[in-house]
Formats: sequence, C-alpha cells, structure tokens
Amino acid sequence: MAQIKTEEAYRAALKRVEYLEDLVTDDTPANDQYALELDMLIDLIEEYEDIHYPIGKPSLTDIIKLRMYEMGISQKAIAAMLGISEPRMSEIMHGKTEPSLSLARSISKKLNIDANIVLGV
Repeated sequence: MAQIKTEEAYRAALKRVEYLEDLVTDDTPANDQYALELDMLIDLIEEYEDIHYPIGKPSLTDIIKLRMYEMGISQKAIAAMLGISEPRMSEIMHGKTEPSLSLARSISKKLNIDANIVLGV
C-alpha cells in the first residue's frame, strides 16, 4: 500500500482531506469515490502521524494538572482533598516522589482518574 513519505506530501494530504470533507456528508454513500478517497487519505495520514508525531502516555502529573483545571481548583485544594501536606503534593507534582498505594487509591477515587494511569500501567 502507498505511504506518505515526506512532510510536503503529508501537508498536501491534509489539504486534500479538508477539501473532501466539504464534499462528503453523512448522506454520502460509502462507495462514493470521494468517500473512498477520504477514507484512504485518513488512513495514510494516521500512519504518517503515528511515526512522525507520536503521542506518548500522559504522566500522572499531567493528568492531575488537567483535573485541577477541569475542577477549577489549586494544588493546595487538591492536597487538602487528598489529606496530604502541600509539600508532599508538590513533590508528587514535580516527579520527586511517587504516591503510596493508599494515596494512589485516593487520587484515583477522589479525582476520578483511572487506577492504571495513577499506577503507571
């Protein structure tokens, strides 16, 4: 199967997808030439992006920061919610220490963060 091999080809494919998205609607038959081209280009773009723009797993710190933003609360408030000191929370947020198993459980439950993420699985 074909591949996108250069950044120029990648950018051209992105432009073509933008054009095709205007032509293909929810009512467009799956065997329509534009719908088929769009599907193929999307697959090629995803393959190129997986190689050249990989997205790593988020760290626990990243997830906690996101949750703080979503909840509109500070690191101090998170520490209070988890029942730990601000310096301990700071150490966790700066990657200087890992949470204990009981604290990891609390982070998972109280911040609604998947246990696998908290445990780094």
